[in-house]
Amino acid sequence: MRGLKPVFRLFGTFFGVLYFGGLIYYFVHQAGSFEEAKNEGLGPTIVGLGIVVLILLIVLIVKLTVTFVAWRSPKSGRASDGPTGDDDDGFDPDAVIARYMARQSAEAATTAPSMPPRNGGGAPPKRPGFGRKNG
Repeated sequence: MRGLKPVFRLFGTFFGVLYFGGLIYYFVHQAGSFEEAKNEGLGPTIVGLGIVVLILLIVLIVKLTVTFVAWRSPKSGRASDGPTGDDDDGFDPDAVIARYMARQSAEAATTAPSMPPRNGGGAPPKRPGFGRKNG
């Protein structure tokens, strides 16, 4: 569905252009001409709707350009995607986890305690407290 999102945005913008353009047509058509609509007090409304339509047309043109350029551009120079059609960026999570586990076991082997703890053996070490130091 990710590929359809720009298409829905295009339709939404196009619908906005049609709606506000239709309002301009309706107001001018009901009055007979733009001059008569202006005399009836609809001039600022029609001009404001015209500005909205121009802004939406600019947005529509930009969205069309971006959408078609994105669809036509090659995917970062690769000849083809993977067998499922997904982009393969070379990241292998299994290899990352294996390297992490190997590094952890190597560190655990090198940092094995050679001396008993200084706090007398079985008692857990004192945890640092929050705030003032006691004693």
